[in-house]
Amino acid sequence: MNRFSALIFDVDGTLAETEEVHRRAFNETFAYFGLDWHWSAEVYGELLLVAGGKERMRHFAALQGKRPPELSDERLAELHGYKTARYAELIAAGACQLRPGVIEFINTALARGQRLAIATTTSRDNVDALLRATLGARGVGLFDPIVAGDEVADKKPAPDVYLKALDLLGLPGHRCLAIEDSRNGLMSASRAGIPVLITRSAYFRHESFDEAFAVVDSLNRLGERNLPVCA
Repeated sequence: MNRFSALIFDVDGTLAETEEVHRRAFNETFAYFGLDWHWSAEVYGELLLVAGGKERMRHFAALQGKRPPELSDERLAELHGYKTARYAELIAAGACQLRPGVIEFINTALARGQRLAIATTTSRDNVDALLRATLGARGVGLFDPIVAGDEVADKKPAPDVYLKALDLLGLPGHRCLAIEDSRNGLMSASRAGIPVLITRSAYFRHESFDEAFAVVDSLNRLGERNLPVCA
């Protein structure tokens, strides 16, 4: 671990198992706006292969073989704005905690003098909501930079968020370690030249991570020992 100058974290599924909270927020949004949609865990798992909430809604509409008037760009932005606000309310109410070992992993990195950053597909509002609810007032300030999906041209698996994070950190890819939970995240970081530690999450547990630097089930106690190399 000491060989890395910075750790760059994904958020959803990596820092916390947030996807069920996102799914609930989406379904409550659909109900509020009178859309006859409901995303089961199975359907949502398939939709997670599409990066970005607005993109998932567009993709789901396309799967229905139509682009209904209520999903104009303006309507889509309205739906996504309501969903983001609802997600923040659920997170603030304690709907999700950080995954086991995350706080200890962060504290160990800080003690070593390693920098912390975030590169995520989710929106900045979602990131801030989670960090404030789980880490308190200091949460957002622990990570610098924070690069969100709405700040780059292309979302994961494109490397854009990681390339921007590297630029802001002023570091080459090999001096950083990305912490991810999905194959899309692995591809994104790898394309930016960053080695990747995979911490398996609920929705992406069975994906292939052959190219990862290491694969673990959680970050629990990982900061205290050497990383296992993925076979």
